[in-house]
Amino acid sequence: MTKRILYLLFFTLFLSVNLRAQLAQYDEVLEGNINSDKTLAANKKYLLRGFVNVNSPATLTIPAGTIIYGEKSSKGTLITNRGAKINAVGTAQKPIVFTSQQPVGQRGAGDWGGIILAGYASINVPGGTATLEGGTGTIYGGGATPNDNDNSGTMKYVRIEFPGIAFLPDNEINGLTMGGVGGGTTLEYIQVSYSGDDAFEWFGGTVNGKYLIAIHSVDDDFDTDFGFRGNLQFLFGLRNPNIADISGSNGFESDNDGSGTTNSPRTQPIFSNVTMVGPLTSPEFTAFNSNFKRALHLRRSTLTSMYNSIAMGYPVGLFIQSSNSANGSTAGDLQIRNSIIAGTAKSTDLITTDVSGFDVAAWFNTQTFGNRTFNTSAEVGLLNPFNLTNPDPRPASSSSAVTGASFNNPKLNNSFFTPTTYVGAFDPAGARWDAEWTNYNPQNKDYITSVKEDFNSVIPVTFDLSQNYPNPFNPTTNIKFSLPKAGNIKLTIYNSIGQEVAQLVNGYKEAGNYTLNWDGSHLSSGIYIYRLETVNTVIAKKMTLMK
Repeated sequence: MTKRILYLLFFTLFLSVNLRAQLAQYDEVLEGNINSDKTLAANKKYLLRGFVNVNSPATLTIPAGTIIYGEKSSKGTLITNRGAKINAVGTAQKPIVFTSQQPVGQRGAGDWGGIILAGYASINVPGGTATLEGGTGTIYGGGATPNDNDNSGTMKYVRIEFPGIAFLPDNEINGLTMGGVGGGTTLEYIQVSYSGDDAFEWFGGTVNGKYLIAIHSVDDDFDTDFGFRGNLQFLFGLRNPNIADISGSNGFESDNDGSGTTNSPRTQPIFSNVTMVGPLTSPEFTAFNSNFKRALHLRRSTLTSMYNSIAMGYPVGLFIQSSNSANGSTAGDLQIRNSIIAGTAKSTDLITTDVSGFDVAAWFNTQTFGNRTFNTSAEVGLLNPFNLTNPDPRPASSSSAVTGASFNNPKLNNSFFTPTTYVGAFDPAGARWDAEWTNYNPQNKDYITSVKEDFNSVIPVTFDLSQNYPNPFNPTTNIKFSLPKAGNIKLTIYNSIGQEVAQLVNGYKEAGNYTLNWDGSHLSSGIYIYRLETVNTVIAKKMTLMK
């Protein structure tokens, strides 16, 4: 047998063993077509392979706490086609997570495709239907008889991490892509992180949304076009100074269509209570990707309106481009009211246009509009908005954003909107709506952890965390702890430089004695710290993984 044949046999055996080891991490592979109702299980791990189509009349139900991994090699993408539904309802304590299959520290934007929803609502493409970009062949829109109340299902408390693939320039899958999605659909508490293209993009339709977060997107945070007319409130966008797209990255990008026609229905969404934080921590801060552009890029005949919002830290604040959008502004169809724009590289770049004869700064600063500008982001007075892994975008008590909101505008005369006195996405005095279910540092979140739990209901006298056994261990070890009374606890594992590598418990536990068997086979040898926290007590101990 020649060396070449031996090499090929060895390489084939290596690939086979590696593939089996990889697939052993998952309980089920989702691929192809889902043509009838299917319900997943929260205690199983799923791999999304290739273009997975949920077809009419099927409903895909995903319970709270489920984790679904997108396969990198096949560009795993979940598509809910027209007439089908997704029922993905998590909780603040148990969000549903779509994430990369790559290990801790090796994840990146575009590791998998993303989530696509397609519906029968109206779009402004002639004929009323079109094919979504991204290469999936997904048809959207209701044609000659659209249904603007069409229902594509429910997504609540969902994280979408490391999605977004660019097949070709201007032909990409976004984190969450919505084509012709109708107002019967519910979208709330959704976080898109590290999308390789836009975080959220709406192609026509009338779906509403609340509590949406975009962090570290490559392209735009919130992109609207082809006649989208939904209502959106409480949105937060946070940009990484090092991550931007060659096409130019914006907070908002909005078109009526790619050619700037006035085809009906016009793109005319209504945004309220948005906080967009760009890459510039101060006007003097120059260490950011030069492909960053504008907080608000309103162009190509769009009539997007924004109220009670904050846009700060971009090279340019507002850029109204195209005479049809400028005309919409002076006619009162495109509105920006009771909002703050701040912290651009130059004060002359706060409010801009390329439309001759349109004094956009005078328009924006019309006294009755209630808008404000500041040269620096610091003047807005948010607590810690530029922290990339633990931001606090709430206004400080002395912030100018604590007041200034108004819901008297006729466009906000809608039961969907929750009136506030503050501008921006977060209440300076109330609870944070992004608490518990979000993750601002998904790169270091361990989702592969295998944990088995045993419980003894005998109530102990004291709170205790035992030394793990065996120690050193390879690859599993037992961790025991005792709770003299019920309550919320956290049991977290960190590596030797303090990075979180696993979260074994985070929630309510009854009083009693617990034994967790933890599998650390996916981690490298080394010393790890395991830390148990309750409201009043913290105990931490060392353990050694030796392979």
